[in-house]
Amino acid sequence: MPRTNTPSPRKAASKAAAGDVIDLDNYAPAYLTWVANKLSSGASQAYLAAFDVGIESWRVLVLLAIEGSISAQKACGVIGMDKASMSRCFKTMHTRGFINLALDPEDGRARIATLTPAGRAVHDQIRDIAMVRERAFMSVLSAAERKLLLDLLRRLHENLPAVETATREHLSRHHPQALRRRGSKESDS
Repeated sequence: MPRTNTPSPRKAASKAAAGDVIDLDNYAPAYLTWVANKLSSGASQAYLAAFDVGIESWRVLVLLAIEGSISAQKACGVIGMDKASMSRCFKTMHTRGFINLALDPEDGRARIATLTPAGRAVHDQIRDIAMVRERAFMSVLSAAERKLLLDLLRRLHENLPAVETATREHLSRHHPQALRRRGSKESDS
């Protein structure tokens, strides 16, 4: 949450005792997290109430409406979900009749999801809510600001590999044991 510019004496003393702290008013990851969490939570509540579809399933429905078919691995890469969550999501969506699953002809182990007519119908209904939410969210910005915001968000998204590189470099210099643990977890997934 944004902080006031004038900390209370107790907060100032606590801050001084704690040493350097992150200034949340000027820390972009905090704002991105707060906005994303609140948008996702509100959307999930609305979609669950209206269609019994959670945010993860909605994200997969969007990808399938765009792509036509998608592997779990590719969906994980685009959405940023872990494999186990994606597997559960695919299973739930298949059980509900929103997707068909087939083995990838090029990789017999990978499963490919395709949207069913029922999946497309629920996508179209949720899309209407999603667009209302986006219009309300962006309504405080001019058309030029909306374009600029989307351009900036795309650049930040494209820069995420550099963030991971910087993280690995910092860990290797200052916390090599953490990098070894993190590396073994990444290779397990």
